[in-house]
Amino acid sequence: MRSVRSSSARFRRTSTTSTTNALRAASGARRSRRTFAAALLAALALTALAACGTSSSAGGGDAEGGGSSDPSAPLDPKAKVTLTIDCMPPTAKAAERKEWNEDVRTFNKTYPNVRIEGKSTPGQCLEPPRFTAMLKAKSQPDVFYTYFTDLEQVLDNDGAADISAYVTDRTVPALKDIDPDVMGSLTKDGKLYGLPTSNYTMGLLINRKLFRQAGLDPDHPPRTWPEVRTAARAIAGLGEGIAGFGEYSAGNTGGWHFTATTYGLGGDIVDASGRKAAFNNDLGRQILGNLHAMRWQDDSMGRTQLLKWGDLQKQIASDRLGMFLAAPDDITYMVQQLGAKYENFGMGPMPGEKTTLFGGNNYMIKKGSSPDKIKAAVAWLNFKNLTVGKGQFDWSRTKADGLPVGLPQPNFWLNASKTADDAERARHATMPVANFKTFMDNPVKGKAEPPRAQEIYKVLDNVMSGVLTDEDADIAKLLATAEQQVNRILANR
Repeated sequence: MRSVRSSSARFRRTSTTSTTNALRAASGARRSRRTFAAALLAALALTALAACGTSSSAGGGDAEGGGSSDPSAPLDPKAKVTLTIDCMPPTAKAAERKEWNEDVRTFNKTYPNVRIEGKSTPGQCLEPPRFTAMLKAKSQPDVFYTYFTDLEQVLDNDGAADISAYVTDRTVPALKDIDPDVMGSLTKDGKLYGLPTSNYTMGLLINRKLFRQAGLDPDHPPRTWPEVRTAARAIAGLGEGIAGFGEYSAGNTGGWHFTATTYGLGGDIVDASGRKAAFNNDLGRQILGNLHAMRWQDDSMGRTQLLKWGDLQKQIASDRLGMFLAAPDDITYMVQQLGAKYENFGMGPMPGEKTTLFGGNNYMIKKGSSPDKIKAAVAWLNFKNLTVGKGQFDWSRTKADGLPVGLPQPNFWLNASKTADDAERARHATMPVANFKTFMDNPVKGKAEPPRAQEIYKVLDNVMSGVLTDEDADIAKLLATAEQQVNRILANR
């Protein structure tokens, strides 16, 4: 869910970053993931052999050329290319802008004829109304920033190039080590349309100070909803208006969190056909019944409701809230924007641990871009975002520049790349990484947001607000009404 958040946080989007499953999966699951990754590489390689290039009708006007005709071959350093790329850090983010400029200079040592023209916007990289208007007008940059959940909208507007032939282990050497769930989010009908920059999965974010004050163990956050309820009562018992557990119910965020909770308990929002709602059932009633009990029987959720993104962050950062569902980059926002301290927070996996909502960010390449422009874009994205120890994964530089190191995500690596990146991340950490041990040691398989996510979340906001603002709420009626509305949304896909 990413429509209302800054670029540093999960819910700006319609999301949604997954963490790897490797530490927890059984041997059969590990074999399945390796098979998936191998199949993806094989499919991309076959596409590369069969491809004959991409039209340059929207190539940007610079005189390009000099590259190999083989789309799977890396960019020829002699090729002359100009790339416009959005989501360049604004000048207000001095450290991030410095690193961007450094990376451009380093990249140009290998590709001196590639001119990178970064584009930045105030606030978040992607604002849904502006993004939609840009797609419809075909005015996106050559390399444009999206969320995982934007793929359908981009393809509906014929906006992204199929880059399957250009992405191989020659052009992206660590390709085999990228989580297949992440790559799958950028794939449609066997064709690859983007490369990831970050990923996230949701879990339970806790205030360690309040846990200790309430006699709870902050190193072992609750793992089930009964445990959450018990801990929330204990924290609320501290008095002084402190809430034990917080929840959203406005601005599409309530529906987003209802979805996350449903996933954690093994449920679905939409059925396998993608045409019918799947939440009006015993599980849906159980979830809402639990929230209703916490709100009205336990009085552990605070009396101010209709909260949206940003409200819970302010509460927990000021020690007025014990816990809520979130992803790790919320912590960066609270430290950088709200003056909180990293050591005051910890995380556990999503209660229930069946699956967890995941999402992330990526870049796509404008459809109609010339072959050399696509190759240049892949080369830049590989260097900047997909190379352990370089670009965004240069943790030594990140620490030296005063930026945070040690959060568990983004972390879409597997195998040797994961081992190397985890070691460097821990070595240069600027925060107590042990606070996230329960989250990291118990990875939960990620699950993507439902189709038409924002529209569905808006409907489900009414369900969440109903149980949190009305002690006499009719849960069955709320779910039945939402089911009818969501079915209409899905029927118009």
